[in-house]
Amino acid sequence: MSRATQWWDRHQVALYLAAIVGGGVVGSLAPVVAPGLSLAITPVLGLLLFATFLSVPLIDVARSLRDLRFLGTVVVVDFVVAPVVAFGLSRLVADDRGLLVGVLLVLLTPCIDYVIVFTGLAGGARDRLLAAAPVLMLLQIVLLPVYLLVFAGGETVATIDLRPFVEAFVFLVVVPLAAAAVVQALARRQRAGVRIMAVTADAMVPLMLLTLFVVVGSQIAAVGGEAVSLVRLLPVYVGFLAVMLVVGLVAGRMSRLDVPATRAVVFSGATRNSLVVLPLALALPPALSIAPLAVVTQTLVELVGMVVFVWLVPRLTAPARARV
Repeated sequence: MSRATQWWDRHQVALYLAAIVGGGVVGSLAPVVAPGLSLAITPVLGLLLFATFLSVPLIDVARSLRDLRFLGTVVVVDFVVAPVVAFGLSRLVADDRGLLVGVLLVLLTPCIDYVIVFTGLAGGARDRLLAAAPVLMLLQIVLLPVYLLVFAGGETVATIDLRPFVEAFVFLVVVPLAAAAVVQALARRQRAGVRIMAVTADAMVPLMLLTLFVVVGSQIAAVGGEAVSLVRLLPVYVGFLAVMLVVGLVAGRMSRLDVPATRAVVFSGATRNSLVVLPLALALPPALSIAPLAVVTQTLVELVGMVVFVWLVPRLTAPARARV
Protein backbone atom coordinates (compact mmCIF):
# COMPACT_ATOMS: atom_id res chain seq x y z
CA MET A 1 0.00 0.00 0.00
CA SER A 2 1.48 3.38 -1.06
CA ARG A 3 1.82 6.40 1.24
CA ALA A 4 -0.91 8.17 -0.72
CA THR A 5 -3.29 5.26 -0.20
CA GLN A 6 -2.54 5.16 3.52
CA TRP A 7 -3.12 8.91 3.77
CA TRP A 8 -6.52 8.98 2.08
CA ASP A 9 -7.64 5.90 3.98
CA ARG A 10 -6.92 7.73 7.26
CA HIS A 11 -8.68 10.92 6.14
CA GLN A 12 -11.48 9.46 4.03
CA VAL A 13 -14.42 10.96 5.98
CA ALA A 14 -13.02 14.49 5.67
CA LEU A 15 -12.26 13.87 1.99
CA TYR A 16 -15.84 12.68 1.34
CA LEU A 17 -17.24 15.83 2.92
CA ALA A 18 -14.83 17.90 0.80
CA ALA A 19 -16.01 16.10 -2.36
CA ILE A 20 -19.65 16.83 -1.50
CA VAL A 21 -18.88 20.51 -0.84
CA GLY A 22 -16.71 20.72 -3.98
CA GLY A 23 -19.43 19.21 -6.15
CA GLY A 24 -21.94 21.62 -4.67
CA VAL A 25 -19.74 24.64 -5.35
CA VAL A 26 -18.94 23.64 -8.94
CA GLY A 27 -22.53 22.71 -9.72
CA SER A 28 -23.85 25.97 -8.26
CA LEU A 29 -21.30 28.30 -9.85
CA ALA A 30 -21.19 26.53 -13.23
CA PRO A 31 -24.60 24.88 -13.80
CA VAL A 32 -23.67 24.38 -17.46
CA VAL A 33 -21.59 21.36 -16.39
CA ALA A 34 -24.60 19.56 -14.91
CA PRO A 35 -25.64 17.64 -18.08
CA GLY A 36 -22.12 16.30 -18.59
CA LEU A 37 -21.80 15.29 -14.96
CA SER A 38 -25.21 13.58 -15.14
CA LEU A 39 -24.01 11.44 -18.04
CA ALA A 40 -20.98 10.44 -15.98
CA ILE A 41 -22.99 9.12 -13.01
CA THR A 42 -23.63 5.60 -14.34
CA PRO A 43 -20.09 4.84 -15.60
CA VAL A 44 -18.47 6.32 -12.49
CA LEU A 45 -20.80 4.41 -10.19
CA GLY A 46 -20.20 1.27 -12.26
CA LEU A 47 -16.44 1.63 -11.76
CA LEU A 48 -16.90 2.15 -8.04
CA LEU A 49 -19.03 -0.98 -7.79
CA PHE A 50 -16.57 -2.98 -9.89
CA ALA A 51 -13.83 -2.04 -7.44
CA THR A 52 -16.09 -2.97 -4.54
CA PHE A 53 -17.08 -6.34 -6.00
CA LEU A 54 -13.48 -7.09 -6.87
CA SER A 55 -12.49 -6.71 -3.23
CA VAL A 56 -15.09 -9.28 -2.10
CA PRO A 57 -14.18 -12.95 -2.72
CA LEU A 58 -17.12 -14.33 -4.68
CA ILE A 59 -16.99 -17.59 -2.77
CA ASP A 60 -17.94 -15.55 0.32
CA VAL A 61 -20.94 -14.13 -1.56
CA ALA A 62 -22.25 -17.61 -2.31
CA ARG A 63 -21.77 -18.58 1.32
CA SER A 64 -23.53 -15.43 2.56
CA LEU A 65 -26.62 -16.14 0.47
CA ARG A 66 -27.23 -19.15 2.72
CA ASP A 67 -27.32 -16.90 5.79
CA LEU A 68 -31.10 -16.86 6.14
CA ARG A 69 -31.09 -15.04 9.48
CA PHE A 70 -29.27 -12.06 7.98
CA LEU A 71 -31.26 -12.11 4.75
CA GLY A 72 -34.55 -12.33 6.63
CA THR A 73 -33.58 -9.42 8.89
CA VAL A 74 -32.69 -7.21 5.92
CA VAL A 75 -35.93 -8.08 4.11
CA VAL A 76 -38.05 -7.27 7.18
CA VAL A 77 -36.22 -3.98 7.81
CA ASP A 78 -36.41 -2.87 4.15
CA PHE A 79 -39.87 -4.10 3.16
CA VAL A 80 -41.88 -4.14 6.38
CA VAL A 81 -40.47 -1.51 8.73
CA ALA A 82 -39.08 1.02 6.23
CA PRO A 83 -42.41 1.36 4.31
CA VAL A 84 -44.22 2.10 7.59
CA VAL A 85 -41.62 4.75 8.45
CA ALA A 86 -41.78 6.17 4.91
CA PHE A 87 -45.57 6.39 5.00
CA GLY A 88 -45.56 8.16 8.36
CA LEU A 89 -42.94 10.72 7.33
CA SER A 90 -44.54 11.29 3.93
CA ARG A 91 -47.60 12.71 5.70
CA LEU A 92 -45.53 15.87 6.25
CA VAL A 93 -45.79 16.60 2.50
CA ALA A 94 -49.05 14.83 1.70
CA ASP A 95 -50.64 18.12 0.60
CA ASP A 96 -48.26 18.34 -2.40
CA ARG A 97 -48.74 15.35 -4.73
CA GLY A 98 -45.44 15.87 -6.56
CA LEU A 99 -43.41 15.94 -3.37
CA LEU A 100 -45.39 13.00 -1.98
CA VAL A 101 -44.72 10.82 -5.03
CA GLY A 102 -41.02 11.73 -5.03
CA VAL A 103 -40.67 10.90 -1.34
CA LEU A 104 -42.47 7.57 -1.69
CA LEU A 105 -40.54 6.55 -4.79
CA VAL A 106 -37.20 6.98 -3.11
CA LEU A 107 -37.96 5.89 0.46
CA LEU A 108 -39.71 2.67 -0.61
CA THR A 109 -36.71 1.36 -2.56
CA PRO A 110 -33.64 0.07 -0.67
CA CYS A 111 -30.22 0.73 -2.17
CA ILE A 112 -28.39 -2.13 -3.88
CA ASP A 113 -25.29 -0.35 -5.18
CA TYR A 114 -23.20 2.13 -3.19
CA VAL A 115 -24.65 0.86 0.10
CA ILE A 116 -22.12 -1.98 -0.33
CA VAL A 117 -19.30 0.57 -0.49
CA PHE A 118 -20.38 2.51 2.60
CA THR A 119 -21.01 -0.72 4.50
CA GLY A 120 -17.45 -1.84 3.76
CA LEU A 121 -16.03 1.50 4.86
CA ALA A 122 -17.80 1.11 8.21
CA GLY A 123 -16.52 -2.44 8.70
CA GLY A 124 -19.84 -4.04 7.86
CA ALA A 125 -20.57 -7.34 6.11
CA ARG A 126 -20.52 -6.08 2.53
CA ASP A 127 -20.28 -9.63 1.16
CA ARG A 128 -23.63 -10.46 2.76
CA LEU A 129 -25.25 -7.33 1.33
CA LEU A 130 -23.82 -8.13 -2.08
CA ALA A 131 -25.37 -11.59 -1.88
CA ALA A 132 -28.69 -10.03 -0.85
CA ALA A 133 -28.71 -7.46 -3.69
CA PRO A 134 -30.63 -9.59 -6.25
CA VAL A 135 -33.29 -10.40 -3.64
CA LEU A 136 -33.64 -6.74 -2.65
CA MET A 137 -33.87 -5.66 -6.27
CA LEU A 138 -36.51 -8.22 -7.18
CA LEU A 139 -38.63 -7.47 -4.13
CA GLN A 140 -38.63 -3.71 -4.74
CA ILE A 141 -39.65 -4.18 -8.38
CA VAL A 142 -42.58 -6.31 -7.23
CA LEU A 143 -43.57 -4.33 -4.13
CA LEU A 144 -43.06 -0.71 -5.25
CA PRO A 145 -46.29 -0.62 -7.32
CA VAL A 146 -48.17 -2.25 -4.44
CA TYR A 147 -46.97 0.30 -1.88
CA LEU A 148 -47.57 3.21 -4.24
CA LEU A 149 -51.09 1.92 -4.91
CA VAL A 150 -51.81 1.88 -1.18
CA PHE A 151 -49.97 5.09 -0.25
CA ALA A 152 -50.54 7.31 -3.33
CA GLY A 153 -53.37 5.77 -5.39
CA GLY A 154 -53.79 3.84 -8.63
CA GLU A 155 -53.42 6.86 -10.90
CA THR A 156 -49.81 7.31 -9.80
CA VAL A 157 -48.93 3.66 -10.36
CA ALA A 158 -50.25 3.82 -13.93
CA THR A 159 -47.69 6.53 -14.80
CA ILE A 160 -44.59 4.57 -13.74
CA ASP A 161 -42.36 2.52 -16.06
CA LEU A 162 -40.24 -0.05 -14.21
CA ARG A 163 -37.73 -0.58 -17.04
CA PRO A 164 -35.12 1.72 -15.45
CA PHE A 165 -34.99 -0.69 -12.49
CA VAL A 166 -34.05 -3.57 -14.76
CA GLU A 167 -31.54 -1.48 -16.71
CA ALA A 168 -29.90 -0.20 -13.53
CA PHE A 169 -29.62 -3.71 -12.14
CA VAL A 170 -27.89 -4.88 -15.32
CA PHE A 171 -25.44 -1.98 -15.67
CA LEU A 172 -24.74 -1.31 -11.98
CA VAL A 173 -24.75 -4.84 -10.57
CA VAL A 174 -24.61 -7.59 -13.20
CA VAL A 175 -21.93 -6.08 -15.48
CA PRO A 176 -19.52 -4.93 -12.71
CA LEU A 177 -20.01 -8.20 -10.85
CA ALA A 178 -19.28 -10.26 -13.96
CA ALA A 179 -16.18 -8.19 -14.69
CA ALA A 180 -14.99 -8.66 -11.11
CA ALA A 181 -15.50 -12.42 -11.39
CA VAL A 182 -13.39 -12.50 -14.58
CA VAL A 183 -10.55 -10.56 -12.94
CA GLN A 184 -10.64 -12.74 -9.81
CA ALA A 185 -10.41 -15.84 -12.00
CA LEU A 186 -7.53 -14.28 -13.94
CA ALA A 187 -5.71 -13.44 -10.70
CA ARG A 188 -5.57 -17.14 -9.81
CA ARG A 189 -3.59 -17.82 -12.98
CA GLN A 190 -1.92 -14.62 -14.15
CA ARG A 191 0.11 -11.90 -12.44
CA ALA A 192 -1.80 -9.30 -14.44
CA GLY A 193 -4.99 -10.16 -12.57
CA VAL A 194 -3.26 -9.71 -9.22
CA ARG A 195 -1.98 -6.32 -10.36
CA ILE A 196 -5.43 -5.19 -11.46
CA MET A 197 -6.86 -6.15 -8.07
CA ALA A 198 -4.11 -4.26 -6.23
CA VAL A 199 -4.51 -1.08 -8.29
CA THR A 200 -8.29 -1.20 -7.99
CA ALA A 201 -8.13 -1.65 -4.20
CA ASP A 202 -5.89 1.43 -3.95
CA ALA A 203 -8.38 3.40 -6.08
CA MET A 204 -11.43 2.82 -3.86
CA VAL A 205 -11.31 6.14 -2.02
CA PRO A 206 -10.61 8.25 -5.16
CA LEU A 207 -13.49 6.50 -6.95
CA MET A 208 -15.83 7.29 -4.06
CA LEU A 209 -14.66 10.92 -4.09
CA LEU A 210 -15.33 11.11 -7.82
CA THR A 211 -18.79 9.57 -7.40
CA LEU A 212 -19.78 12.01 -4.66
CA PHE A 213 -18.48 14.98 -6.67
CA VAL A 214 -20.28 13.94 -9.86
CA VAL A 215 -23.62 13.19 -8.21
CA VAL A 216 -23.73 16.40 -6.17
CA GLY A 217 -22.32 18.59 -8.94
CA SER A 218 -24.84 17.31 -11.48
CA GLN A 219 -27.91 17.90 -9.30
CA ILE A 220 -27.27 20.81 -6.96
CA ALA A 221 -28.31 23.60 -9.38
CA ALA A 222 -31.70 22.02 -10.09
CA VAL A 223 -32.35 21.56 -6.39
CA GLY A 224 -31.34 25.16 -5.67
CA GLY A 225 -33.92 26.42 -8.16
CA GLU A 226 -36.74 24.88 -6.10
CA ALA A 227 -35.16 25.37 -2.68
CA VAL A 228 -38.23 26.98 -1.13
CA SER A 229 -40.42 23.98 -1.92
CA LEU A 230 -37.78 21.32 -1.32
CA VAL A 231 -36.72 22.56 2.11
CA ARG A 232 -39.89 20.89 3.42
CA LEU A 233 -38.26 17.55 2.64
CA LEU A 234 -35.29 17.99 4.97
CA PRO A 235 -37.09 16.80 8.14
CA VAL A 236 -38.53 13.87 6.15
CA TYR A 237 -35.17 12.62 4.91
CA VAL A 238 -33.16 13.41 8.04
CA GLY A 239 -35.91 11.81 10.10
CA PHE A 240 -35.80 8.68 7.94
CA LEU A 241 -32.04 8.33 8.45
CA ALA A 242 -32.38 8.79 12.22
CA VAL A 243 -35.27 6.35 12.61
CA MET A 244 -33.71 3.68 10.39
CA LEU A 245 -30.43 3.95 12.26
CA VAL A 246 -32.25 2.93 15.44
CA VAL A 247 -34.32 0.31 13.60
CA GLY A 248 -31.20 -1.30 12.14
CA LEU A 249 -29.44 -1.44 15.50
CA VAL A 250 -32.49 -2.94 17.22
CA ALA A 251 -33.10 -5.42 14.39
CA GLY A 252 -29.50 -6.62 14.51
CA ARG A 253 -29.70 -7.13 18.25
CA MET A 254 -33.08 -8.90 18.11
CA SER A 255 -31.81 -11.22 15.37
CA ARG A 256 -28.58 -11.85 17.33
CA LEU A 257 -26.43 -10.88 14.38
CA ASP A 258 -22.71 -10.30 14.74
CA VAL A 259 -21.29 -6.78 14.57
CA PRO A 260 -20.46 -6.70 10.82
CA ALA A 261 -23.91 -8.05 9.94
CA THR A 262 -25.63 -5.54 12.22
CA ARG A 263 -23.75 -2.70 10.53
CA ALA A 264 -24.85 -4.04 7.15
CA VAL A 265 -28.49 -4.08 8.29
CA VAL A 266 -28.20 -0.47 9.48
CA PHE A 267 -26.81 0.72 6.15
CA SER A 268 -29.30 -1.29 4.10
CA GLY A 269 -32.23 0.12 6.03
CA ALA A 270 -31.02 3.72 5.85
CA THR A 271 -29.81 3.98 2.23
CA ARG A 272 -32.24 4.28 -0.66
CA ASN A 273 -32.10 3.55 -4.39
CA SER A 274 -32.19 7.20 -5.44
CA LEU A 275 -29.94 6.91 -8.52
CA VAL A 276 -32.11 4.07 -9.81
CA VAL A 277 -35.52 5.64 -9.16
CA LEU A 278 -34.50 9.02 -10.60
CA PRO A 279 -35.29 7.89 -14.18
CA LEU A 280 -38.69 6.72 -12.94
CA ALA A 281 -39.35 10.15 -11.46
CA LEU A 282 -38.18 11.89 -14.64
CA ALA A 283 -40.72 9.84 -16.63
CA LEU A 284 -43.66 11.12 -14.56
CA PRO A 285 -46.17 13.55 -16.14
CA PRO A 286 -45.60 17.36 -15.95
CA ALA A 287 -48.06 17.73 -13.09
CA LEU A 288 -45.54 15.83 -10.93
CA SER A 289 -42.46 17.65 -12.25
CA ILE A 290 -41.10 18.36 -8.78
CA ALA A 291 -40.89 14.63 -7.97
CA PRO A 292 -37.43 14.16 -9.58
CA LEU A 293 -36.06 17.05 -7.51
CA ALA A 294 -37.52 15.42 -4.40
CA VAL A 295 -35.54 12.30 -5.28
CA VAL A 296 -32.35 14.31 -5.89
CA THR A 297 -32.78 16.11 -2.58
CA GLN A 298 -32.86 12.74 -0.84
CA THR A 299 -29.60 11.81 -2.60
CA LEU A 300 -27.87 14.93 -1.30
CA VAL A 301 -29.14 14.45 2.25
CA GLU A 302 -28.24 10.77 2.20
CA LEU A 303 -24.69 11.34 0.95
CA VAL A 304 -23.99 13.63 3.89
CA GLY A 305 -25.75 11.15 6.17
CA MET A 306 -23.65 8.25 4.93
CA VAL A 307 -20.43 10.10 5.66
CA VAL A 308 -21.74 10.60 9.21
CA PHE A 309 -22.81 6.93 9.39
CA VAL A 310 -19.33 5.73 8.35
CA TRP A 311 -18.01 7.52 11.44
CA LEU A 312 -20.94 6.88 13.81
CA VAL A 313 -22.11 3.30 13.18
CA PRO A 314 -18.79 1.61 14.09
CA ARG A 315 -18.84 3.50 17.39
CA LEU A 316 -22.43 2.51 18.16
CA THR A 317 -21.81 -1.15 17.32
CA ALA A 318 -18.32 -1.65 18.70
CA PRO A 319 -17.99 -4.45 21.28
CA ALA A 320 -18.32 -3.18 24.85
CA ARG A 321 -14.61 -3.86 25.59
CA ALA A 322 -13.55 -1.80 22.55
CA ARG A 323 -15.65 1.18 23.67
CA VAL A 324 -14.11 1.33 27.11
